[in-house]
Amino acid sequence: MTMSEADRVTRQGPPRWSREGARAAVRRAPRALLHDLTDPADPVRERPGHTSWRPVLVVPMVLCAVLLALMQANSLAPDNDGAVPGFPLLLGIAQAVALVAAMFRPVAAWWASTGLVTTLALTEPGIGATVPYPWTVPGMFLTGGTLFLLALRVRPRRAGGALVVTLLAGAACTVITAQPHNYDVDRAVPVLLAVVVVASSLRGLRKARRETDAQAELTAEERTLRTLLEERNRIARELHDVVAHHMSVISIQAQVAPHLVENPSDELRENLAGIRENAVTALTELRRVLGVLRSDDASDDSLRHAPQPTLDQLDALLGRVRKAGLTVTADTTGLPHALPPGVGLTAFRIVQEALSNVLRHAPGAEVQVEIAYRSSAVGVRVTNTAPAGRPAPATAGAGHGLLGMRERAAMLGGDFADGPTPGGGYEVAAVLPLEGRS
Repeated sequence: MTMSEADRVTRQGPPRWSREGARAAVRRAPRALLHDLTDPADPVRERPGHTSWRPVLVVPMVLCAVLLALMQANSLAPDNDGAVPGFPLLLGIAQAVALVAAMFRPVAAWWASTGLVTTLALTEPGIGATVPYPWTVPGMFLTGGTLFLLALRVRPRRAGGALVVTLLAGAACTVITAQPHNYDVDRAVPVLLAVVVVASSLRGLRKARRETDAQAELTAEERTLRTLLEERNRIARELHDVVAHHMSVISIQAQVAPHLVENPSDELRENLAGIRENAVTALTELRRVLGVLRSDDASDDSLRHAPQPTLDQLDALLGRVRKAGLTVTADTTGLPHALPPGVGLTAFRIVQEALSNVLRHAPGAEVQVEIAYRSSAVGVRVTNTAPAGRPAPATAGAGHGLLGMRERAAMLGGDFADGPTPGGGYEVAAVLPLEGRS
């Protein structure tokens, strides 16, 4: 939009309703109202579990409807006559059935209830001059209950349309009748209006709560996915560092090797040059694909480019956590030997993350770290006792720890398990295969 167009819109102000548009809206209103009140489809799509209240209230609703039906028939009995007329009793029972049916088919039940009220008012069976007309007191409860159940299940526009039709039907009955009555349309308007407003408000609250629950579930799923992606990115960064280190070593060794041999042949020089060239190319591609992930690391270059830790640095890790106040004992079984870089890094990270979890969630607990070296695998087990005193309060959101440990073990084809111990502590265990060991 240009400046001149914007100025013109500002001078003209907001668009006004034209007379033709208003007439068209008035002509469409009855058709829209009729469509709302005759469409059998229920716009409220209930999720499983959100309709469990209806079976529970069926029996109380039936008892209440029966009581109102009897009261309706009794209120329509001829003056000074204790006998209950059959036709009013039949209409009262039909209204009670419509009230119960409104729990399951609110639109159809409301139509039935409105038709029954109109029939009862027009036939005037025993309606004396003192009986409220066209709704008796029990009839007001029956009509109001049906409108309440309708407004709980449909959009406010449909509920408002049903209220208007109900009041118009009652007003029409007062115009058609030729006998004097105790008219109660003026009293019915605030009562039925309040019923519809309360029910629509409850429906709005239920809808908002359902949307909030759905949003909370979506947020939890997104948080879990984000945690998973962040941990995988961290793993990718560390693997990049391990692989890049070894590719660099291969490149350097291929470059130095010709100088370690007396009078190397041209064929040897050519092969070593090819090895170095391929190593450099692979290293360049690896850094191009995964090197961008390093941008999320610490800003300290010495930390970002330092060699990745392995189990050789386990003693230093245990010393740091002991200084933090944690009681840790370590036990190693089997003959320690060099591990593949990925396995050594994963084993170290599992121990590191397990100790961090103990510091956060079980202050004062005693920790046992066990490393088991086998010919085909290395086992890691970290067990802590119950926290001394009160446990630390739980942190909000999903954590990286256990998810990251499980991802690391699965990436190497290993097994991972965690869970509480009988004494109130916690245990983390992993078995990492040594398939890459030479």
